[in-house]
Amino acid sequence: MTRLLASVRDMAEARLVADCGVPWIDLKEPAAGALGAVPLDVIAAAVAAFGATHTLSATIGDCWDTPQQIPARVAAIAATGAHYAKVGLFARRVSQPLRAALAASTSLGCGVIAVCFAEAPPREDDIHALAELGLAGLMLDTAEKSGPGLRALLSPAALSRFVAAVHGQGLLCGLAGRLAVADVPVLKTLGADYLGFRSALCADAERVAALDASSVQRLCDLFASPALSVAADTPLTL
Repeated sequence: MTRLLASVRDMAEARLVADCGVPWIDLKEPAAGALGAVPLDVIAAAVAAFGATHTLSATIGDCWDTPQQIPARVAAIAATGAHYAKVGLFARRVSQPLRAALAASTSLGCGVIAVCFAEAPPREDDIHALAELGLAGLMLDTAEKSGPGLRALLSPAALSRFVAAVHGQGLLCGLAGRLAVADVPVLKTLGADYLGFRSALCADAERVAALDASSVQRLCDLFASPALSVAADTPLTL
């Protein structure tokens, strides 16, 4: 089943999405880049409140160009009790230092999800190479948040191939990148484990704006329909 992931920046937003029925809470600061990090105490508070009933992930910040920082940042997120740390990268040019940093990060106490950028999506051999590092999952997202969304960058056929290739490696698979409510009927047929949202949940669809409760509830209701029903009472793992 495909789950709904909502990106939140603080505890107030985490409570809002939890109250609406979102099963996967992702801690991310949208004003700090594609994968901006929130303070560790916010992550720890969210884990304490929702870690037993929801899947919790957190981004480590935009540091793919400084791979030496990655293991320490993943370790810090793991220490909060979050289930997953999300690390951004351009999957077609993974340097040896970045590969080593990712591999070292996979044994630090939480799953590592590599966020591959849809502007230069990974090919099948890139997915295979990343899977060999011991990652928990791969997802597609957009690096440029003022540019085209995922659906404008990649066709349903290309996205379907990505999902199949990731699942073929036994990894979790996610899709995100300026997704709208109208994208759900198409994307839900592809079989990804989760679809990630931020801008569609915000006032005026502005990702740096506050979450809008009615927009969150609308998406939750859509995902709760019979074709998209998911259990929100246990963390998602493969």
